[in-house]
Amino acid sequence: MKYKFLEHKADAKFQAFGKSLEEAFSNAALAMTSIMISPELVESKITKKITASGKDKKALLYNFLEQFLVLLDIESFILHEVKNIKITGNKLTAEVVGDLITDKYSLKSDVKAVTYNHMEIKEKPYIVQVVVDI
Repeated sequence: MKYKFLEHKADAKFQAFGKSLEEAFSNAALAMTSIMISPELVESKITKKITASGKDKKALLYNFLEQFLVLLDIESFILHEVKNIKITGNKLTAEVVGDLITDKYSLKSDVKAVTYNHMEIKEKPYIVQVVVDI
């Protein structure tokens, strides 16, 4: 299981899992994307390199996920998968693969923002928990 959604009164709350912190972060990006559209429905047409950093792991996760909202808002880019993700200290680099939003895609919901509310990062097993504002 890559991720699961948890009960939340107003927003969307999920946990993402991985064999490494990188995989858990990647699965968190897929979970957030799945609120808007099923990532497997998005074609692999465009590859972008992204970077993120933060003062700690929570800030790193927040800034990483925020990148996808910025890419969607500014460039109409929607995620299919995260590749070659590497976390070194509190810095992250990755390649993200996806497509531009066109008439062929129908978003089912909108994620307005990533929050620090109930955010958790656990190691061994690797689990990240995130609440996003929808």
